[in-house]
Amino acid sequence: MKKTGILNSDISRVVADMGHMDWLGIGDAGTPVPKTTEKIDLAVSAGMPSFISVLKEVLKELQVQKIYVADEIKDSNPKQLENIKRILPDVEIKFIPHTQLKKNLSEAKAFIRTGEETPFSNVILESGVIF
Repeated sequence: MKKTGILNSDISRVVADMGHMDWLGIGDAGTPVPKTTEKIDLAVSAGMPSFISVLKEVLKELQVQKIYVADEIKDSNPKQLENIKRILPDVEIKFIPHTQLKKNLSEAKAFIRTGEETPFSNVILESGVIF
């Protein structure tokens, strides 16, 4: 049995398989996931697990060079945007329309669905390199 890090076997596999500039999405319970994108569904109940708790765990294992978030988060969920900025202080943030973010999920290796129920709590992580 794995002792540390991400215990979910699907997330662990996807993170281990990420190459430079690959995308991984993490988001709220209502995000539509394209049929071509692997969905890793962690939602247990409303708010469980939270978007931020899942993001923090993934970031312990994944090198990220850029993130994509919806423009709409600025007005509709500024607290969540501040949470994202706080845990990714040195990572470039690219703001795109929410409709484009949803379309871009078709290019992601996977999408992790959380139990989050706050608007625009979605991110696409672009993997970096550790050297």
